[in-house]
Amino acid sequence: MITVKDVSVGDSLPVLELPVTARTVVQGAASTRDWQPQHHDHAWATTRAGTKDIFLNTPNQAGWIERYLTDWTGARGRLGRMKFRMRRPVFPGDTLVFKGTVTAVDAADGWVDLDLALTVGDETATECSARVAIPRDTDDNPWNRRGDDWRP
Repeated sequence: MITVKDVSVGDSLPVLELPVTARTVVQGAASTRDWQPQHHDHAWATTRAGTKDIFLNTPNQAGWIERYLTDWTGARGRLGRMKFRMRRPVFPGDTLVFKGTVTAVDAADGWVDLDLALTVGDETATECSARVAIPRDTDDNPWNRRGDDWRP
């Protein structure tokens, strides 16, 4: 289990590589009930939307980012807030690479700020900033924080 004592500004999160398949795209769209055809219909995406293929939707990317963060924080990590901007579509056949850097640590309150980059090859696909609560020590659980203790 990671605690704020284990984290310093400048630390890098482990890299996650996600090979994107048509199944990844379609399952993500279906699980978020996003029936826009550019996320499941190749012919529509290429002829009507003008893209090279179907592509990941916004909630699908948000879910992968949250998974990346909680893989790093462990079960007690709690997402406080996240803001991201998609710069380019992510298509089947792409390998989406997740990288993160710790930008701030508030040891007293158990908060960690991070900058994330999701890249495909040399291109940035998505940029993200996030604030996560992690345990202050082994007895702390951010999921128990309420009221004034929970200020993301």
